[in-house]
Order: sequence, then structure tokens, then C-alpha cells
Amino acid sequence: MSINNSYFSRNNTILSNVYTNTGRSPITQLYFGSTTSQNPTVAYSRFIFDLDLTLLQQKYSNGTITSGCNSTATHTLMMRNTGSFDIGLLNTLIPSENRQRATSFDLVLFRIPKTTTENGIPQLWDEGVGYDYTDLMSNVGDKNFSQRPSNWYQTTTLSGWSTNGIYDNTNSQSGNVIHYSALTIIDEQHFEFGNEDISFDMTNEINSILNGSLTGVTGWGIAYKPQLELITGLTQAYTVGFFTRHTQTFYEPYLLTDYNDLISDDRDLFALNKVNKLYLYVYDDGNPINLDSNPTVAITNNNGDVIPSLSALTTCRRTKGVYEVTVPALLGYKTPCTFTDTWKGLYLNGVQIPNIENEFVIRPFSSSISIGTSTNEPSVYGFDYYGIKQDEKILNTDIRKVGVIIKKEYTSNQPLNKIKAYYRVYVREGQTEVQVQDWTQVNKTPNEYYFIFDTRDKIPNEYYIDLKLDINGEVTTYKRQIKFQIVNKK
Repeated sequence: MSINNSYFSRNNTILSNVYTNTGRSPITQLYFGSTTSQNPTVAYSRFIFDLDLTLLQQKYSNGTITSGCNSTATHTLMMRNTGSFDIGLLNTLIPSENRQRATSFDLVLFRIPKTTTENGIPQLWDEGVGYDYTDLMSNVGDKNFSQRPSNWYQTTTLSGWSTNGIYDNTNSQSGNVIHYSALTIIDEQHFEFGNEDISFDMTNEINSILNGSLTGVTGWGIAYKPQLELITGLTQAYTVGFFTRHTQTFYEPYLLTDYNDLISDDRDLFALNKVNKLYLYVYDDGNPINLDSNPTVAITNNNGDVIPSLSALTTCRRTKGVYEVTVPALLGYKTPCTFTDTWKGLYLNGVQIPNIENEFVIRPFSSSISIGTSTNEPSVYGFDYYGIKQDEKILNTDIRKVGVIIKKEYTSNQPLNKIKAYYRVYVREGQTEVQVQDWTQVNKTPNEYYFIFDTRDKIPNEYYIDLKLDINGEVTTYKRQIKFQIVNKK
């Protein structure tokens, strides 16, 4: 599995029935309730945002991310709660705003609708330059306060929302109005304590955009359910805060894409009586390149005869330039013996390439398992790396192939190739480890362990990589094996 982070291209918090713009605020305050105890008017806010999907679309276009091996990617909206760091903040008052921290509520993620005109025109909107929610220096002018679009009423200087606030939460307004009941709700999330982070599932939505079946999307919004927005009788407001794209912290919101590009090549460990996978790697001057179409594979036995049931195995593209074939369990052969896998139907830029023949040795099924009266001795391992240097400063335009050489500790010539290795990426804030990528299995080919690290979707910071080995059920974690920095390119 690998990840891709897509960040916001714009965002704003619109406040009910006012022209205030807070597009450049580092925090969005989603609130509902009363503005003041003396004049208990119902008020609420909604957060809107759009995503920059350029890098994600590029990875789909060049085949880095593919569903060819039945591995559909998932897309999750991630936003860090400003109250998630200190449990002592629960059920407290925010003095500067006279608002109570909200608990036990639901937020919805909705798609910004097209206009209510006959053809439904996409509603384009600007982020704005506002920062403060109120005019704190009205007598002398508050530079951080703005009423320029977008806001509750306007999308840009020359246009407005087809319905004020984007939609009517009462479902009762007449005329050319967008009702809440007509919105496309992407996902809902319940917040029991109010300090939970946002984690909205956008898989179907983003996949529809990527495959072209959904067009004209100008962003999404997050809001309380109408029942909360319209609640009456409250004498104060209740609020929850999340970091926006203008935060000066590491907690910038993003769309997390998880996709399966794991390579687990059995060529050097091909075992009898079990399903195995083989791979073909296609390079052009050292760079992975895609064939025009997926090849087929024929398996030839040790007598040189093509096995009839394995004469035209279908393949899939696991990632850019890497093709995978699943070989059903081979039964009844004496081992060890050498078989041949022939890759056919190879075309590149319209030109046919000769068939590629590779060999693999079938080993006894027992070679892949351990059965007996004794247990394995715990072992300690050492590592060498290539692709990223210790304490290296890396530009955020690089894509690095990071190789991992795993060997018995205190040796220099005993590399191991029969284990499962995992890596994890994180940054540190004091004694806290902020996860960037959860444990991910390292790719395994006949000649190396490696993973691809793409800096283009990472926030400049100092990063750490841990390694974890799973050997015969013994799991050992090796902390801070690699430390490096990602820096901006000016």
C-alpha cells in the first residue's frame, strides 16, 4: 500500500446572514446556537473547500495508481481538530468567543451544488482575504476583517450563490431555491466528545471525478445537520474548530488516498502446492514505462511443454511499468525443478516486442513453512539503505526509490530475503510522533526490498522512518532508522 496526499486549493467559512469572509483564517469555527444571551438569534456557520487533484490525476494517468489488479483506491478527507491535543479542553468555554465547546453532534459533508437554472451551471467561488470573524478595530479599520467574497451571499464580486448560504436548511423556501433535501451528501460523521478529527469517506466521489463520470464540481462543504443549525432556545453558541489550509502548523487538511501497489515477487521463493505471483518489470533508460496493453503468460514445465491450463494466464498492471500474474498452485511435480514463464503480446508505442522468457525454480512446499519440535531463536537484524541519505535535505519535487538491505546484525554478507518488512513515516513534535504514513509493507523483488517515497505531496518538515520485521510471527520494530528533511524549492 502507498499513499498520496491532495491538499486544499481554497477554503472559507461562511457565517449565516452576514457578509463576513474568513477565507484566510488558520482555523475554521463551526458553530450553532445563539449569538448572544440577550438577543438569542439562531446563528451557524458552514465550511467550504476545494481540492487540488492535479498530482492525483497525474498518478492515475501515468499508471502509478491503477485498479487493474482489483485494488481500488480509497479517498478519505482528513482534518485535525484543534481540541484534539488536550483532553482537558473538553466541555470548556472559549472566553474570547463566549462559545461552549460542542459535544454530541453530527457533521455532514456535501457537494457544492450547481445553480438552480435549467442547465445547472457550476458555482465558482473565491476564497477571499478575511481572517477575523468580527471587526475588532472598527473605529480605525481592521486589516484582518473583510467582507469581500466569498461569504454567505456572494461567490465572487459579480455573482452570488443561487441560494443564500448555498442551500436552505428548512426545505421550505419557495421559488428557485436549493433545499437541503436536494443536496448530494457524501458522508456523515458523529462526534461524541467534540475533539475527534474529521475523517470523511470520499472514495466514490473522487473516483467518479477521476474516471470522468462526475464533472463540474467546484468544491464541497461541511456543516451541522439542519436539526442542529435550527435548534432554538439556546443562550450561547456551541463550536468545534479544525485547522484550515492556512494553518502554520503541520496539521494542514488533506485528502488521503490509499492505493495498493505492493509487489511481492515469488520468483526466488516459488513453492509447490501454493498460489504464487510473478512479475514483469518494464523500463526505458531506467525509468518505468507502461506497455500498450497487458500481456499474457504461458507456463512451461521442466520438459519444455506448455501446461495446457496455464497457456494464456491473464495479467494486470500493479503500478507503473510492473505487470503481475497469479500462478495457480502447481501440484505433483518433483522438486526442485525449473519452469519457464513466457510473457507474450508485448507492445510498446504500437511496436511489438519479442516474447520474454524467464525461469523460476519450484521448491517443496515445506521450504516455505517451519514444522518441528523446536522454536526459532529470536534474531537481531541490521540495515543498509540507498535512495535517501541519513540527515539529507530533499527537495519537495523528488521521487525517491528507497532500497532496504536486511541482514543479520554484525555481519556484512548475510542479506535475508524470506521475511516481511514494513516501514512507517512520521514527524516529531516534542515527544509526540505525528503519523504521516502507517505501517506499509515493503516491496519485494528477486533482487531487492524497496519502497517509493514521493516528496511532492509531503509538507516540508523533518521526517523519520521506522522499520518493522515479521519473521515467523516474531515482530520487531526498529526506531528512527532514517531521518531526513523535506525542503521547499524556491
